[in-house]
Amino acid sequence: MCGLRNGPPASSVRSRRWAGGGLAIAADAADPAAVYRTAAELGRLDIPVNNAGIAPYGPLEEVSLAELDRTLAIHVRAAFVAAQAAARHLGPGGRVITIGSSLAARVPYPGWTLYAMSKSALTGLTRGLARDLGPRGITANVVQPGSTDTEMNPADSPDAEFERGFTALGRYGRAEEIAAMVAHLASPGGDYVTGAAIAVDGGYAS
Repeated sequence: MCGLRNGPPASSVRSRRWAGGGLAIAADAADPAAVYRTAAELGRLDIPVNNAGIAPYGPLEEVSLAELDRTLAIHVRAAFVAAQAAARHLGPGGRVITIGSSLAARVPYPGWTLYAMSKSALTGLTRGLARDLGPRGITANVVQPGSTDTEMNPADSPDAEFERGFTALGRYGRAEEIAAMVAHLASPGGDYVTGAAIAVDGGYAS
């Protein structure tokens, strides 16, 4: 698996580390050239995982055009470009998996309009990819995590108790629980799943 995330500038795109059976690559997802170059350098891809994210938050009236453009570049354009670049190297049985957000399905409190809009676009992208790539035997799906214990949104943050209250299970998710769904979609068990938005959110959107 190849995961592209918002990270170091393109000049450090070669900095890589092996993670289990996959290859994690740190690249600037907002830089299309870096994404295309990474796909070309790999030469062969089986299961690219698009995992880029920032967390713009604040009153709607205060969102700047610069913040709008940056969010769309990282969340939407980068995912499109990565899928486009990967499609040139994928064969039958290939998968395109994108990490979205539960806020694409439900926005229960203010301040997240920009984030929710950008993550919602990934559902449309995924459905289009499913149709474009399906005839080649390639699937495309988006996984939509809820509140997950990460550096961006730790389970011990000041707002964590508030967020837990919106889930049916009353707790944060763990990164390995999100990874397990990605692994399932990447396994033979995911052969007949495509064009789907799959919630791994503890009942957040229920």
